[in-house]
Amino acid sequence: MHRVRWTLEKISARLQFLSEAAIYRRSQPLMSFKFHAGSQPMVGMDVDDRDWEVIEAGSYWGELRQEFTLRTTFAVPGDWDQPVALSLPLGLSKSLEALAFLYGPEAMAYLDGVAYRGVDPNHQELPLPEHVLDGNEHQLALHGWAGIKDERYEMGLPRLVQIDQPTRDFMTAAGTALEVAKQLPENNPIRVNLINVLDAAFLLLDLREPLGGDFYESLHAAQRVLKEGIANAGPPLDVVVRGVGHAHIDVAWLWPLSQTRRKVARTFSTALRLMEQYPEFTFTQSQPQLYQYITDDHPELMAQIKERVAEGRWETIGGMWVEADCNLTGAEALARQFLLGRRYFLETFGLRESPILWLPDVFGYAWQLPQLIQQAGLSYFVTAKLSWNQYNRMPYDQFWWQGLDGTRILTYFITTSKPGWWGATYSADLSPEEILATWDGSQQKELRNEFMIAYGHGDGGGGPTRAMLDSSREMAAHPGLPRVQLSTAIEFMEQLERDSGDKLPTWNGELYLELHRGTYTSQARNKRANRKCEFLLHDAEFLAAWASVQDHFAYPYDELRRAWELLCLNQFHDIIPGSSINEVYVDSMRDYEEIQRTGEQIREDALIALDRSLPSETALAIYNPTSFPRSEVVEVSGGWLRDETIVAALDGTALPAQRTKKGMLVKCPVVPPYGVLALRLTSGELPAVENQLYVGDVRGAPKDEGTSATCSMVMENPFLRVEFD
Repeated sequence: MHRVRWTLEKISARLQFLSEAAIYRRSQPLMSFKFHAGSQPMVGMDVDDRDWEVIEAGSYWGELRQEFTLRTTFAVPGDWDQPVALSLPLGLSKSLEALAFLYGPEAMAYLDGVAYRGVDPNHQELPLPEHVLDGNEHQLALHGWAGIKDERYEMGLPRLVQIDQPTRDFMTAAGTALEVAKQLPENNPIRVNLINVLDAAFLLLDLREPLGGDFYESLHAAQRVLKEGIANAGPPLDVVVRGVGHAHIDVAWLWPLSQTRRKVARTFSTALRLMEQYPEFTFTQSQPQLYQYITDDHPELMAQIKERVAEGRWETIGGMWVEADCNLTGAEALARQFLLGRRYFLETFGLRESPILWLPDVFGYAWQLPQLIQQAGLSYFVTAKLSWNQYNRMPYDQFWWQGLDGTRILTYFITTSKPGWWGATYSADLSPEEILATWDGSQQKELRNEFMIAYGHGDGGGGPTRAMLDSSREMAAHPGLPRVQLSTAIEFMEQLERDSGDKLPTWNGELYLELHRGTYTSQARNKRANRKCEFLLHDAEFLAAWASVQDHFAYPYDELRRAWELLCLNQFHDIIPGSSINEVYVDSMRDYEEIQRTGEQIREDALIALDRSLPSETALAIYNPTSFPRSEVVEVSGGWLRDETIVAALDGTALPAQRTKKGMLVKCPVVPPYGVLALRLTSGELPAVENQLYVGDVRGAPKDEGTSATCSMVMENPFLRVEFD
C-alpha cells in the first residue's frame, strides 16, 4: 500500500515543507548588508560604513575570488526564548549546488568586532551566544571570499530566527528513519516498520496552512509515536561505526595559501562553537602549518583550541608538517616533515598528539614510509586514497604495512563511499547511506565488526555541521543501521590493534595509486626548484654545523627552521605534484626564492667562518657536503688568474688542468665525505692530461656568472664548492 500511496515521497515533501515553514518559530529580516570589496577585514566597531554599497535581498553580488566585508546590525527581542540564531543565506552557485563546499561564498563572522565562527553554504545558521540576547543592538560583520566560481551570487533573505527545538528534533528523527528506509531492501521487515511509523506520526501532525499553534501542539503526540515506533522497529546491525569529526583542508588547490589561512580560521572556530553545543563531539585535525596560521592570525582561537586539546576533545594528529606528497618529496625533506610536525605538536600541545600518520588524500605512498613512521615515534597509518585506484583494488583495508627494512605499521583504509563515487571519502556527511556504505565497503568483515568514518565537509574546509551531530544521536542505535559512536581516530586504531592485531595480513610493498599520475611531470619548474632547495638546505645545514664546532659561529637555528618549514609547506600534496591553480605556483616560486636567499646566505657565512681554520697557505678550498668521496672537475675563474697560474696540492704537486676562455678546468684529487681539500696556487706549465676534462655545465647544468668554482650534476646539486682565500 505504501508504494501505491507514495508514502515515502509524501513524507519527503512534508519534511522539506517543515524545514522551510516550521523550524523557525519566529523570524525577522536583518537590515540589508553593506558591502566593501577588499582583503582587509573591516570588522571593527569603529569602521565607518555609511558610504558602502547596500546589498538588498534578492540582488546579485560578488566576483570571482573577490574578498569582501559585509556589515549589518541586529537586536534580539526581549521576549524571544533560546535558541536564537542568524540565518545567513549569502548565495549559492545555482549550477553547482552539489559542489557548494567549493563554490559558495565563505566568511568569518565577527560579533561586535570579535571573531566568532565560520559561515559558508554548509554552515548558514549562526547560533547566537547568550551575551548578545540582551535586547541591545549588536554588530555582525562577515569578512570572506566569494570563491572560485565565475558567477555572481543571489543574496538570500538574512534573518534573525528563533528555533523551535522540538520541531527540529522531530525532523531529525523522521529524516533519519526515512533515509534508512530508503536504503533497506523492500522485503526487509525493518523497512516496513519504519515506513509504518513515519506514516502514523505524520498523520498526527496538523499541517493546515499557515502553520501555527495547532501544528506545534500536535507535534508532541507525533514525536511520541515516532520515537516509540522507531525503538520498536527492529534491532540495529551488530556493527559499530566510529565517527571521527574532521575537516580535510587542502593547504592549496583551487585557492592560494592566503585563502587557506582564512579557511582554517573559519573551520576551526566553527568546530569550537559546535563543541559548546554538543558535549559528545570530538574533532580531529592534522597539519601543524594550519595551527601556526591560527596562532599568527587568531591567538584567541588558539587559546581555545589548547583548552579542548587538554580536555581530550580536540585530537591533534598527522605527524607531518603538512599532508605531504610521499613520492616526489626528497628523502631528507620527507624526514623533516615528521621532525617539524612532531616537534610543533610537542612544543604547542605537549604529549597530546595521536601517533597516527593521517594522509587521507595523498597520491600514493613510498615503500620506505613505514620505517620513517616508526622512527618518528608514530604507530599507525590511515588513508582513504588507495580505494581510488583506476584498475586494481587493494585486497585489504586493515593490515600491517611492511616497509623495505621489515618495519611493520598497522594501517587502516577508510571504507566510506559517497553516492555515485567510486572510491572512499574522507569528507563524509554522516548520512545513513554513508554509514551503511562504510560497512558494505569493507573487504574484511570476517575479522571484526567495527569501522571508522571521517565526517565533515572537507577539501575547502568547513568541517562537521549541526545536522551531522544531530543525526549521530539518532543513529546511536537505529534499527537497520550500524551503531554510530562519536570517537577519536586514536581510540579506533588502538581498539583495532587490540582486537585484530595478530589476525591481520601483511602487505609488503609500495602503496601505489593508479590515478593522478600526470602529477609526476606537471609544473616541472616548481619540481626543479624544490629539489634545488632541498640540496641547498642540506648543504647549508652541514656547513653551518661544521662551522659552529670549528669556529665562533652562531648556528642559525631559527633561519634554517623557517626555511625548512617553507619548503615542507610547498611539498603539500596539491602543490608539488602540480594539481593546483596557477596562482599557487606563482606563490611557491616566491617561496623558493626566499628559501634560496636564506640557504645561500647561511652557506656563504659558514664557508667564511670555515676558511679561518684552513692552513695559512691555502688559496683554494673545495668542500664536499655529501656522504661519499668525490673526485670532480671544477672550473676555476677570477680576475687573479694568470696564464702561468697552476693549482697545486699543499705539498706543491700540480693538479691536471686545461685552459678555457673563462679560466681553467682542474681535476681535483678525492675529497673525503663531508670533508675539505685545501689547495694552493703556483706558477709554471700545466701538467699534461690524458683526456679532455669536462665540467658540470657541459652536461646541461648552467652556472651563475661570478661563481668561483662549482661541480654539478642532474638537478644542479653542487657536490663540490670552491672558496677563494
